[in-house]
Amino acid sequence: MIIGIPKELKDHEYRVGLTPDGAAALRQSGHEVWIEPSAGQGSGFSDDEYRKAGAAIAGSKDEVFKRAALIMKVKEPLLSECHLFRSGQVLFTYLHLASLPDLTKALLEKKITAIAYETTAAKDGSLPMLRPMSEIAGRMSVQIGAHYLEKTHGGRGVLLAGVPGVEPGKVAVLGAGVVGASATRIAVGMGAQVTVINLDVERLRLLDDLYQGRIVTRAASPAAIEQAVCEADLVIGAVLVPGAKAPKLVPRSLVSQMKPGSVVVDVSVDQGGCFETTRPTTHSDPTYVVDGVLHYCVANMPVVVPRTSTFALTNATLPYLVRLASEGVDRAIRSDPGLAKGVNLKDGQVTCQGVAEAHGLRFTPVL
Repeated sequence: MIIGIPKELKDHEYRVGLTPDGAAALRQSGHEVWIEPSAGQGSGFSDDEYRKAGAAIAGSKDEVFKRAALIMKVKEPLLSECHLFRSGQVLFTYLHLASLPDLTKALLEKKITAIAYETTAAKDGSLPMLRPMSEIAGRMSVQIGAHYLEKTHGGRGVLLAGVPGVEPGKVAVLGAGVVGASATRIAVGMGAQVTVINLDVERLRLLDDLYQGRIVTRAASPAAIEQAVCEADLVIGAVLVPGAKAPKLVPRSLVSQMKPGSVVVDVSVDQGGCFETTRPTTHSDPTYVVDGVLHYCVANMPVVVPRTSTFALTNATLPYLVRLASEGVDRAIRSDPGLAKGVNLKDGQVTCQGVAEAHGLRFTPVL
């Protein structure tokens, strides 16, 4: 199979879909890899490194799409890229289509097979290709939140660690999955007072055992969320419903009750965000203020550490990519129900129930 790796176009997106080592592994498995010129430059990979790995450097983005049977990316394509797809082609990337009706429509019209990293499941039900970026985004969320809590960056001027004689800052983490657990790890390490809220009490029990009383855990309820959010200096949105829109846990009326200068970092923005006041931002213009509360809602947070992110992503995606290329999509998804869950669109039909429900479209099971 011919695999194409285009350069990412999203604002400040420095990651690339495949490392040179990943390209070498595909070549060893008998597949061709075509790379758009300078696609890996943002992650520190030169075209020569890809050539040495056995990949070919295309003349343009158009050539990558024309040659490849499978297009591998990091982020969802922009609408301006959709005309490059052809019927029957395979797209393998983070899609988050539940919050992108126009892109969903454009890709349906092209009748491609779109496989999403974020909905592909392992045998134990985990999301192996979503996990590495969730770990990075979760860890970064507290670091970024601490930065924007500084007065010079629009925050209320709180040091999360505090100092002797002055209490530490308060962090509320909404969700205890991979993002929430990763955010909790960094917040605790920085010395903050941390409250974690989650529906699944077993997840809270695991964190409680891990931190041995160092954090407060609370079962999710409107009252628990209201109290934690109003007391917090920094709130991390870490909610995920695979393939579907994130639930709006924090209404506008509650945001207006938060401390002036407090900070929201909504990592669930890819799925629409868990704050009513969430709207996607970019690294060029990352923040905005609603009712005195600073919001950071960048949809591709891991891009600021692109080399780490690209290595972590390839570690997770390469085994699936080799299978798709070697077996073909239909055979691969028939043999792996977890991979079948990653198929969001196929032959002009929506094959992910969460995406179908988000846009009021007909759901057609892929198997």
